Amino acid sequence: MLMYLQVLAGFIVLVGAAEILVRGAVSLADRFGISPLVIGMTVVAVGTSAPELVVSLDAIFADASGLAVGNIVGSNIANVLLILGATCFFKPIIDHPGSSPMDGWILIGGSILFLGLCLYGPLGITAGVILLIAFFGFLGASYWRNSHDPKAAKEAADEVIDLQGAPKPLFFAVIMVAVGLLGLGFGADLLVNGGVKIARTFGVSEEVIGLTLFALGTSLPELAASLVAAFRGHPAVAIGNVIGSNLFNILGIGGVMGLVAVVPIPEQILRFDIWVMFLATAVLLPVLVFNWRLPRTTGIALLVAYIGYVWIQAYGVDNAWALVS
Repeated sequence: MLMYLQVLAGFIVLVGAAEILVRGAVSLADRFGISPLVIGMTVVAVGTSAPELVVSLDAIFADASGLAVGNIVGSNIANVLLILGATCFFKPIIDHPGSSPMDGWILIGGSILFLGLCLYGPLGITAGVILLIAFFGFLGASYWRNSHDPKAAKEAADEVIDLQGAPKPLFFAVIMVAVGLLGLGFGADLLVNGGVKIARTFGVSEEVIGLTLFALGTSLPELAASLVAAFRGHPAVAIGNVIGSNLFNILGIGGVMGLVAVVPIPEQILRFDIWVMFLATAVLLPVLVFNWRLPRTTGIALLVAYIGYVWIQAYGVDNAWALVS
């Protein structure tokens, strides 16, 4: 029972700490005169993905690399199949999504790069440097493009205003950032320890816990943000959340993991899950490049696909194929 409470408490602390961190960092950046566009693309983007980063690093330091890799791959699968599926189900994206075709090619390119490095061998320093160079290149290209798009700049400014709220004293903003960082570390430690205990108790591999339980929990902030954006009539923001989160996971978090340790890729992920991640990512390509609409039927199909994926994980990949065949 204690291990379940650890996991639940870890999720709650992580989500709360990330919210405090983002709001404090946004206020701090604004006080130093940083533009809303830069704040939205860096502080907000990194802050909302901080749970995945801290959980993956904590898992590596706890000698549970399967949890770390599973969290990245599983989060990307959940972002497309679950988050985008739920968004389309509750609020079909039938107007012009407003995304750039370049986003689609960048996302596919980043996924191919991550896939190739994983197939080549464990993620080490060389792979980490390559992934981080690609990540910062993506940030630079996105900033240049969005800075020349008044609509994108306004959306970033509106998001920053919503997060900042009432002006905060400098000291209070610093305290919020400190509390947020400490909370992330504490929440990640609770979550990883609880997840490892669950895996060992039921004989489930660490990567399966990372692919399902951890991936679902750390993706909840993106789910909430995407649903709110869609209901407010900003489908581009909802889709952008998925794109940004997926690229941060495989390029940013994957790169940092490679710098701090040599991270082996579990066999199951190489055989099955990383290909599911790539296929799920490819689903976005027609939407981003050809501006395909996302009606409710598409949302249902994506949700059914995610339920099927979780079912396969529950039964084991080999056992699930045996049952189907």
